[in-house]
Amino acid sequence: MKALRFYAPEDVRIEDVPEPEVGPGEVKIRVRNCSTCGTDVKIFYNGHQNLTPPRTIGHEIAGEIVDIGDGVDGWTVGDRVQVIAAVPCGDCYECSRGWMEVCQNQTSVGYQYEGGFAEYMIVPREVMKVDGLNRIPDSIGFDEASAAEPLACAINAQRILGIEEGDTVVVFGAGPIGAMHIRLARANGAARVFLIDVNDDRLKLTADAVHPDEVINGAKVDVVEKVKELTDGRGADAIITATAANIAQEQAISMAARNGKISFFGGLPKTNPTITCDSNLVHYRQLRIFGANGSAPAHNKMALEYIASGKVPVKDLITNRVALENVLDAFDIVKAGTGIKVTVEP
Repeated sequence: MKALRFYAPEDVRIEDVPEPEVGPGEVKIRVRNCSTCGTDVKIFYNGHQNLTPPRTIGHEIAGEIVDIGDGVDGWTVGDRVQVIAAVPCGDCYECSRGWMEVCQNQTSVGYQYEGGFAEYMIVPREVMKVDGLNRIPDSIGFDEASAAEPLACAINAQRILGIEEGDTVVVFGAGPIGAMHIRLARANGAARVFLIDVNDDRLKLTADAVHPDEVINGAKVDVVEKVKELTDGRGADAIITATAANIAQEQAISMAARNGKISFFGGLPKTNPTITCDSNLVHYRQLRIFGANGSAPAHNKMALEYIASGKVPVKDLITNRVALENVLDAFDIVKAGTGIKVTVEP
């Protein structure tokens, strides 16, 4: 079978590899869709500390079961399934408290386990142990199901953030996750949602799809002053920084309204992970700043339900479809930002 194998930064190859065989406690799937994200591009150029090459990468996965290992119950060949990406251990203190998204022993599909840019893959027993294989609702396709993993991350963040009915929400970052955050914020009761980015083309692409109430180019205007102007000087009730930009986090604090809520959704570069925080703004405005780290298996199930119910549509966010042999073209599209969601169809 064909698979995309990572050997070293910028040494990523489509290769013929043996088709994997299922073992006890495992499930084998035929991959129907594996969608791409910015993390895949980062891996291409920089590798990752948790990825031991050679490795098949790809972690936004949907497919159908073709074989079932001994000891696996409740599944049949032909079942349509979505696979979690972040795999909690299920045994540590955090997992015992229900905080699986911050499991201290977390592993990941496409990092420690073979990923989804392949014709077939094994769902490891570690995924099965934590109920990380999810049945795809009949009403949605494999392509939509592959978008459940990033939506699950947005769900985790917004459940922590606690968007309330009538909130004015700001989303930094006009990528696919920003688009999902906008739709999810509206589903959670936001009255108005503003989108901020520094790239006009990306702003237009995403705005044409999800129709934010205001589109703000941070390269052209003072975004803090603009948000205050749009809110009669009060500021935003909730802000999500879905971008790896230090300045976005600093601006989020400055534009937050009294009793405002901020989600640091996007991580910062490890070489520059600090920001300047006006602590008095946090203190006197009674601001709440939250981190958000990926998702737990339960968030993936919620994501599939949100997509199937139409609460958060994703079909129209999939702008590009490429064959597995052209998967590196998908990376180019993601890097250039000329599509919203790019999916690979083996």
